[in-house]
Amino acid sequence: MGLAMNALRFLALSLPFLRCHSALQSVTSLLPLTRYLGEEGNGSVSKESRSQALLAKLQQKAKEKQRQSLTEQTQHPSKERTEQQNAKTKRKADKDDSQEPKHHKKRRSEVVPSITLDSDSQDEPVHEEKKNKTAAKEMRKKKKDQSGSSVKGLSDSTPVTGRDGQEDTGGGGGEEEEEKTGTENVTLKQTTGKTSAPAGYTVLGGFENKPVQKVHRVLPQWLAQPDVIHRDIKSNLVPISDIPELSALLVKKLQNNGIQHLFPVQAEVIPAILESAQQGLLIGRGGYKPRDICVSAPTGSGKTLAFVIPVIQVLMERVVCEVRALAVLPTKELAQQVCKVFASHAEGTALRVVMLAGQRSFAAEQASLSEHRGGIRRSLADIVVATPGRLVDHINKNSGLSLEHLRFLIIDEADRMIDSMHQSWLSQVVKAVYRSGSGAEALSIFRRTEPACVTAASLSPPQMPLQKLLFSATLTQNPEKLQQLGLHQPRLFSSIHSHSSTISSSNGSITAAAPTQKQGCFNFPQGLTEYYVPCTLSKKPLLILHFILRMKLSPILCFTNSRETAHRLYLLVQLFGEIQAAEFSSRLSPSERKKTLKEFEQGKIQLLISTDAASRGIDIDGVKCVVNYDAPQYIRTYIHRIGRTARAGKTGLAFTFLLGVQEKNFLQMVVEAGSPGIQKQIVKPENLKGMEARYEQTLQELANVIKDEKAK
Repeated sequence: MGLAMNALRFLALSLPFLRCHSALQSVTSLLPLTRYLGEEGNGSVSKESRSQALLAKLQQKAKEKQRQSLTEQTQHPSKERTEQQNAKTKRKADKDDSQEPKHHKKRRSEVVPSITLDSDSQDEPVHEEKKNKTAAKEMRKKKKDQSGSSVKGLSDSTPVTGRDGQEDTGGGGGEEEEEKTGTENVTLKQTTGKTSAPAGYTVLGGFENKPVQKVHRVLPQWLAQPDVIHRDIKSNLVPISDIPELSALLVKKLQNNGIQHLFPVQAEVIPAILESAQQGLLIGRGGYKPRDICVSAPTGSGKTLAFVIPVIQVLMERVVCEVRALAVLPTKELAQQVCKVFASHAEGTALRVVMLAGQRSFAAEQASLSEHRGGIRRSLADIVVATPGRLVDHINKNSGLSLEHLRFLIIDEADRMIDSMHQSWLSQVVKAVYRSGSGAEALSIFRRTEPACVTAASLSPPQMPLQKLLFSATLTQNPEKLQQLGLHQPRLFSSIHSHSSTISSSNGSITAAAPTQKQGCFNFPQGLTEYYVPCTLSKKPLLILHFILRMKLSPILCFTNSRETAHRLYLLVQLFGEIQAAEFSSRLSPSERKKTLKEFEQGKIQLLISTDAASRGIDIDGVKCVVNYDAPQYIRTYIHRIGRTARAGKTGLAFTFLLGVQEKNFLQMVVEAGSPGIQKQIVKPENLKGMEARYEQTLQELANVIKDEKAK
């Protein structure tokens, strides 16, 4: 009994020295006492009750100190770290004084608050352990919310530790190993000052800069592998007699018009179109729907005749007059030119050609399309040549234009027509082609349905196929744009591709080589010579006068970027005198423009100042020189402008006036487009001095004329 009393006195004296940093040490120090008191008190019940009461009181004090330590850690984290360091020092000293051998596992965190077991918990250890686990989790969550960092190493199984803070229990499951990993991460963070990545997570950063390979453009097979057309016209002329597909009537008509040979594009495309209608209008080669045809050839290479001749040959044996061919063109002048070619070669046949381009009144055009006999509408046109706007008007106003028997849809200057798709002219044409429920369809032998999924049933009833024929000098190679046209198994004829534009890979597949396509994406006329003239803005009119009066370059087709510039230059040249000039723009009526073009072809006009209205497809005889008074912004515009000369294998000159800030971008654009070479032409200032005085006087007169025009 004396020994027990001495132990209690020792505990009472040592209580002030117990720190709240390790509640586990308090519980550990009490365990030997309970065992000792239990052994000595077997003979007396009163002694046991007193010792248990004392033990419960000490445990209660330990719990209060533990709660107080948690509160202090939340409110004073810096103080907690100081106490942790003091606790480390004390534990180290206690460990050095201790002589007992210890066999412990890996250390946990320096601060490990633990939940102590009450003496009554020995009766229900399992339930109490679950309760302690729940309490530990809640405490860990609460502390994380308050301090912003979770307390690592809090044991779910309530381990018992010795005075040095090391674990004294054996065996550990998966939860214990995970807990140790978290404790090691906290320790590493405290010692190194860096945050280590949790297990199972990828560390971000540390990427290496690797060169990215350039993605080469891969085109569809029909674009990457076209039927190549010879670029040199003069060296590849084909006699008409070498085209067996041509009918004798057309051969004779061509010969009467002075045509003995066909150009390369005509020799390739005409047989392909005739082949698609060799077995009649209803089916193509082998009984299948005919393939659509795209042609990309330089300006002046004979593309118009390449579709006029086969269409006339296919339709000239027709029995009933219906609109079988529709040619859509971007401008009135171009539509008038194509209509003239159709009419001249259809002469002597039963075919009738009608133009819908606004040259006449709407009522006059409507009367030329159809007539009513016996209450039935009858078509008066086999071939219609139209501009998109006027065509849509006739479709929407039910003017008598029926496209339900249309066999050929010809889209000339296709790249520009694609750009004008916002007018929805093509969708309205297709809708009119497959229009259902009309009286004409009820009387027709073959019903026409819009193509959908190809099945045996859909191919069984014969119907009139719609074949699209596309022609352009600058046909786009963008599949996304071409997709808007809804082409059926298209076939491309092109003179802008060479054999080196495709590359064969090791597995036998063929892909397009981007560099070759980029450099040779357009074709320039063979007989064209290109120049650029460095100049200033004020010297441009003097250069035009110098070309005509001194260099004797006439007739000249001069292009500007706006109709206002064209009009000012026209007035200036007129006031200067000695030069026959005219303007060609939307300021003029269609009849005035037609008259101007005719006079220019006859040589009555030396200088025709035009906007881009005359740059597309217009075939003007006798143009020896083209001048870009304003540098074009786009390569397609440049190609169509210079394409007005050097046509049909002839020679021609092209000059472009460039300001200093325009030279670099323009020359780069032309070279990348595949130009064979553009030369620099310098006009010396002394060559212009003789005209400067008269030019200054003319500028003053021009200011007065423009002022008077604005006053009107």
